[in-house]
Amino acid sequence: MARPIITSLSNPLVKQARALHGHKARAESGLFLVEGIHHVGEAVEAGWNIASLLYAPDLLASDFGRRLVSRFDSTAQPVSTSVMESLADKENPQGILAVVHQKRRKLDELESVHCGAAVVSPQDPGNVGAILRTLDAVGADALFLLDGGVDAYHPTSIRASMGAIFWKPVVQCSFREFVAWSQREKIQRIGTSAHAKNDFRDFKPNRNFILVLGSEQKGLSADQIETCDAAVSLPMRGRASSLNLAVAAGILLYQFVRLEWQQ
Repeated sequence: MARPIITSLSNPLVKQARALHGHKARAESGLFLVEGIHHVGEAVEAGWNIASLLYAPDLLASDFGRRLVSRFDSTAQPVSTSVMESLADKENPQGILAVVHQKRRKLDELESVHCGAAVVSPQDPGNVGAILRTLDAVGADALFLLDGGVDAYHPTSIRASMGAIFWKPVVQCSFREFVAWSQREKIQRIGTSAHAKNDFRDFKPNRNFILVLGSEQKGLSADQIETCDAAVSLPMRGRASSLNLAVAAGILLYQFVRLEWQQ
């Protein structure tokens, strides 16, 4: 039997879900918010631990969405349209969202990393999600978020990943820890810099590599580039001083993985 519809914005479950838009609540609770039919469906299919599923009967028009709700039977919580709209991060919500337990991966838990990307102190959650989506598209193995910055469970990151976050591991650690681990695993670190001597089109990576990118504002420091095994640049002909972080990552990942596909 379905539960009574929640109509109050002060309901504890609603307040908990709303708080997960903020980094502090996500960090303290180990939970995050997943909004929309596709994203909730990917979380369920990938076997993530769903703490609670909320849906608005009057908004949920999708048959697939209704089937998702039915999988949780009486544990799914119906809410009013106004409550769902207060929780949604975008206009015209699809009528379903989930509160999900995070997976806090550790470096030593990773198995057989062939290629991936690492970003130092990213500031834009949309870039983090877009890089995850690209990693999934090229068949890469993992994303590393180094020295803080935005977390991968930000609602914008979840949305931009288009479900890839549920299939690709994300590790948050320090730059120093990442370097030590990659050295032990004999994985090549390829830094990125506008001043690097290697044109990315002429560079051939090792079989196992990780692309290392700096933050949107600062890029990699000289010391960080020095710790990389190699560094590449993306030549630019126009007046723009830099490329968007996720765009640059996409170009480089496809170039380097393409070389392997041709072997």
